[in-house]
Amino acid sequence: MQKISGQLNTMKKALITGVTGQDGSFLSELLIDKGYDVHGTIRRSSVDYRERIAHLEGHPQFHLHYADLGDSMSLVQVIGKVRPDEIYNLAAQSHVQVSFDSPEFTANIDATGVLRVLEAVRLCGLAETCHIYQASTSELYGKVEEVPQNENTPFHPYSPYAVAKLYGHWIVREYREAYNMFCCSGILFNHESERRGETFVTRKITLAAARIAQGKQDKLYLGNLSSLRDWGYAKDYVECMWLMLQNEKPEDFVIATGEQHSVREFCYYAFKHVGIELEFIGEGADEKGVDKATGKVLVEVSPDFYRPTDVVNLWGDPTKARKELGWNPQKTTFEQLVKIMVESDMAKVAVEKAGEKVRTNLAEFLERGIVK
Repeated sequence: MQKISGQLNTMKKALITGVTGQDGSFLSELLIDKGYDVHGTIRRSSVDYRERIAHLEGHPQFHLHYADLGDSMSLVQVIGKVRPDEIYNLAAQSHVQVSFDSPEFTANIDATGVLRVLEAVRLCGLAETCHIYQASTSELYGKVEEVPQNENTPFHPYSPYAVAKLYGHWIVREYREAYNMFCCSGILFNHESERRGETFVTRKITLAAARIAQGKQDKLYLGNLSSLRDWGYAKDYVECMWLMLQNEKPEDFVIATGEQHSVREFCYYAFKHVGIELEFIGEGADEKGVDKATGKVLVEVSPDFYRPTDVVNLWGDPTKARKELGWNPQKTTFEQLVKIMVESDMAKVAVEKAGEKVRTNLAEFLERGIVK
């Protein structure tokens, strides 16, 4: 505790790696609301990638530091300087398809990066006081051996991303048992939001639906429409992360909704929210999503989006988190989630269209010499 103006400052300090991401931004908001002093790590870049946390910059309880999971020294420096009560390790190369193209980079960040965080905590003398949350993933289950999956379901990783994350998961467990550290993993099933990156399939779908509805795109190309996922709202999931670190003892938890939906269903509801009813015809690579009103093909399957090995059946069982942490896994329903994302993307596309119109008009005025 620090003494400020004659009073003891009991404000908890949290350090979030991956603070600029979807989960990091929602978690920052949650912790600030709970009175935390929030510190986040960012990487040096000439490209601005801080739009998700732009509204937090300048807040007296929000601070940023340069660090990278690939750089042990930077982690030791930041953790030693901040001396956090809680660390949320959310940073990762988190795209499954990219892990096939960049397996070494994925391993360096998603596997060894977790070890670097744990060792930095030990080296800074915080092993007995700092609570650590590790963002694990449902991709660990991979070629699933039982449905639904819970904390005791065997892992069978089915991508370089999942294999790297499995190391991270097990090294957390090893440090918990070997050094009696309060560190635990949340096995996160797919969680989406209006802040999801545009390369992820759910955001790709909602953005395409918005663009097609507003005449800015003709067609959406996807991979396996029959893939089954347990999709939840990221804003709800970060609450469970926080609850895990308030628990009496460090334990791993499945963070999921307990419901399962296909990519096809996600498409159907996304287009429904923009006023388009899809009808799916054909099977496999020949399947198409057709606008029932016009007969126009709006969704097609492309072999380019098939993965070398694909996980097709993820479905989480959140019973333990519900019972032991008091977390509500269905605070936001599947349809509500899709609606939130679509409405956000409809507004985004409308703004883009308005911007294009302004630029077009300005160009015409300049050409005519009206604006000088």
